[in-house]
This record gives sequence, structure tokens and C-alpha cells, in this order.
Amino acid sequence: MGAQLAVTHDGAHTTFTVGEAARDVPMRDDTLMLWFSMSKAICAVAIAQQWERGLLRIDEPVATYLPQFGGNGKAAVTIRHLLTHTAGLVWADGLAEGRPWRESVAENRARVYAAPIDDGWIPGEKAGYHPASGMTVLGAVIEALDGRSYDTYVRDEIFLPLGMTDCWVGMPPERFAAYGDRIGVMHRTADGDATPVRLDRADIAALAIPGANGRGPMRELARFYEMLRDGGVGGAGGVRLLSEQTVAAITARHRVGMWDHTFGAPIDWGLGFVIDNYAMGRYCSPRTFGHGGAQSSVAYCDPVNDVVLAVVCNGMPGPDRHHPRMDAISTALYQDLGLARSQPRDKPYPSTGL
Repeated sequence: MGAQLAVTHDGAHTTFTVGEAARDVPMRDDTLMLWFSMSKAICAVAIAQQWERGLLRIDEPVATYLPQFGGNGKAAVTIRHLLTHTAGLVWADGLAEGRPWRESVAENRARVYAAPIDDGWIPGEKAGYHPASGMTVLGAVIEALDGRSYDTYVRDEIFLPLGMTDCWVGMPPERFAAYGDRIGVMHRTADGDATPVRLDRADIAALAIPGANGRGPMRELARFYEMLRDGGVGGAGGVRLLSEQTVAAITARHRVGMWDHTFGAPIDWGLGFVIDNYAMGRYCSPRTFGHGGAQSSVAYCDPVNDVVLAVVCNGMPGPDRHHPRMDAISTALYQDLGLARSQPRDKPYPSTGL
């Protein structure tokens, strides 16, 4: 198994790799790894761009933009509810049975549109992390407003302006083939063996699943968070993707102290971003924001301490081993940078695993 890490601090950029990306293939800093839910941050910024351009309102019902979504009690679900995981559609896409990885994007969306609100849920009054369904809907909103497919939109409006040329949410099969052994392989390791999860294939990589199927090197994902650290400006030419006000808005706390019924712990959220959780270590500032990926990764920005981290491990060891692993990596980073200047803060681990 291997790991790939990228850090930015005080104007310096560092990458580090260890182990193997696949059997007998060394992990390199240009290896493309599966992001899982780290992909959600990209969708959050794409929605923020529509908001800033006046094409949507955060507190408007989703059905205003996608009328087909509004049935079965979902008429009151807003864009904000999807971004803060308070909509009540936790497993509406069948992810628990692996359906999004086996269906077309259109089939997956239709499944969420037809789903009812979860039992006993009032949107906005109960929280529970939506592993993929919420971002699936938000990706459709972007397409309805912009006209481009989601995969094309994020390439044109986010990845390419930031020089993230090897990043994708929906990778064309010919590009997958051309990357060859630069495609890293994710493994399940909880039982002591290394078993590929069978998601690192051309047909799966081609699916534009906004909440789960991003891919690329950590050194490029770090550029995305550097853009947010710099108030929405990034890339070699200093391209503005968002205004400073919009960056501040989406990375502020919009869900505070609510119990997350999916993770079994209180977790604060911005508009699409996790705020200051255990995976960001014991010394990060309370303003730190980012997102993790299932039993494998985390990427975040700490604007107070000028730290950006993106790290992925290609072994998924189960939540009981993964949570302390991410905590340890981030805590050690702050210690090594000389930023552990206060007492370490206690942060709860999720009591349930995904």
C-alpha cells in the first residue's frame, strides 16, 4: 500500500509519496488517485459560482431549477439543505447497494428524483451526511443552469483554470487508457489482505458522480484549496474563480453543533465543506475547512495558519483504523511545521463508518 501527500505552507510546496500505487508500481506524485467524497468540494464551488453569477439562490427550493425533483415530499428541500446535508435523502440513490457505480448518471438521478424524504425528517431540522445523493442533485442543477455537462463544466471552470490538468470527475475512457500505470488502485485492507475495490476501471472512471468519483494527484487537489485560501484566485495567471465574499460565505459555519445521524457525532458544516473536524488534527484553527474521502483521504485549508494539506492512502483499513490515521497525519503536520502552539483540542471520531 502507499500514500501521496501534498502540503503548502508559507509559500513552500512539498509533495511526499511512499509505497505502491498498484502491485509493483511505485506511488508517484503524478499518480491519479480516487478522491471519493473529497469530490464534493469541487461541486460546492461549482454551485457557489452559479450563486455568485445570480443564477440561483441558496435558500430557493431545488425544484425551482429541477421541477422533476419536487415530488414525494421534496418540494421544500433547498440548495442549502443539500449543501449542509440536512435534506433527508441520505441513501436515496442506492449507494448502500453500490447502485451509482453500476448505473448511468441519468439512471442515478432519476432514482433520487423519485425517492421520498427519509422517514421522520423535516429538511433543515435534522442532519445526516448524504454520501452521494445530495451532490448528484446539485450536479444536475449546475447542468440545468449552465447547459454544459457536469464533467465538462468542472474541467472548463475549475480544473483547467487552476492548472489541475490531470483532475477529472468523469474521465473519458481514452484518457484513462493513456494514463496507463499512473492510475492508482484503491484497496480494502480491513481483513489484512489488499483487495482492489474494483472502481479504478475505465467504465467506472467515466461516470460523472459529483459526490464520489473525482480523480487526480494530491499536488493538483492542493491547488484547489490554495485558490480558496487566496480568496478565490488561483492558477498560473491568477484567475479569479470566486469573489472573496463568496469564499468566506461557503467556508463559514452554516450548520453548528447538530448531531449527524449518519456519522453518529456532532459535525459542523459550511456550504459543502466540513469545518474543523478530527481529520484536520488537533492543532488546526477553528476556521479550517475541507472534506475527507471514504477511509482513505482528506484535503483542507487552514487560512489562519496558512496550511493546505491533501493526502490519500490507497488502503482502506476500516473506520476504526482510518480515523486515528488521518488525525495522526494532520496532528504531526502541525507539529513538524512548528504550529502546535496551543494545547491539543479533543475532537470526536464518527461512531459509525462508511
